[in-house]
Amino acid sequence: MEINFTASQKFYMTCVKRPISFFGALIGLILLSPIFITTVILLHFANKGAGVFFTQNRPGKNEKIFKALKFKTMTDERDADGNLLPDADRITPIGAFVRSTSIDELPQLLNILNGTMSIIGPRPVAQDQFDMFRYGKWNEVAKVPVGLSGPAALYDFIYGDQITDEKEYMVKVYPTRRELEYTYVQKAGIFYDLKMIVYTVICILYAVYGKECTWILNEFVEDAKKTMNK
Repeated sequence: MEINFTASQKFYMTCVKRPISFFGALIGLILLSPIFITTVILLHFANKGAGVFFTQNRPGKNEKIFKALKFKTMTDERDADGNLLPDADRITPIGAFVRSTSIDELPQLLNILNGTMSIIGPRPVAQDQFDMFRYGKWNEVAKVPVGLSGPAALYDFIYGDQITDEKEYMVKVYPTRRELEYTYVQKAGIFYDLKMIVYTVICILYAVYGKECTWILNEFVEDAKKTMNK
């Protein structure tokens, strides 16, 4: 189902969203600079010379490819035959913490500054997952900038990241996550974006204290159900 934006949504998307994202990312980098710098230093030693950043080609708005930045949370250790060790053997304790708190996504604030991402929006999916998330009505997300956070990203953070088996993930997480990206495009606007920013902070605080933010999770599940038959 094609989504037609209202006049207020169009105004927000074209005139307001970019300045808010730019200055929000700038302020975020300044406020989070101690965490950013500390993470760089810790990963430099933990990654054993593998570097602290890596980039991935991701499709953004209008499916334009850009380089998404992340902190590197694994070493490049290899076995006797020169093959990379399994991911579980290469992720460092620091890297595991950085992932669990989503600190690994902080470098994407730089993507927001250069205009390839926004603070809130659909997550930029990996190119090998493009056909899973970007077809039919779900390709409507290409109409808006991809984001650092949003309903689909938070649903994955709260629930999806706990499921490591790919088949189980496809059954339990994938359908709802895909619907939430479509949900975002329907609800895109300044108030929904501000709500997602608040939700992001809440979810991270819950994670730091080892708790699951079930009330936000339940809200997202209900939102996804509303779009499944559209």
